[in-house]
Amino acid sequence: GPGTVTEMAKVPVGTAAASNPLLTTIATQATAAGLVDTLNNAKDITVFAPTNDAFAKVPAATLQALTKDPTGALASVLKYHVVAGTLTPSNLAGTHKTLEGQSITVTGSGESFTVNGSAQVVCGNVKTANATVYVIDGVLVPPAK
Repeated sequence: GPGTVTEMAKVPVGTAAASNPLLTTIATQATAAGLVDTLNNAKDITVFAPTNDAFAKVPAATLQALTKDPTGALASVLKYHVVAGTLTPSNLAGTHKTLEGQSITVTGSGESFTVNGSAQVVCGNVKTANATVYVIDGVLVPPAK
């Protein structure tokens, strides 16, 4: 049914995330930030999608501050989870520039990868109609500019 890997492959990433029960929070946040159309229309992107549990670990005050500035601070955090191009497990490790403008660093190999030294990939290389998704257990925050 909706949200399964098979069904996610048929629709663009923003729609796929909204239908996956593990990713409803990021889908809601992307809607609030006005990024769903951007994500759905992008070609060949890689998304590091935090689980609902990852968002639950973010301090309430921090999450409230982000949601009060949906097209600014929240959009920046969400764009920091998106990389142009398709990353497969064979080229996942390394430093990758995000749509936010700064880079993330992925370490590991095989089936064990960590993003920015803290977020573990819990499920990876999930295909959607326009993206590759790596589900992670932490929310990535861009360094202060």
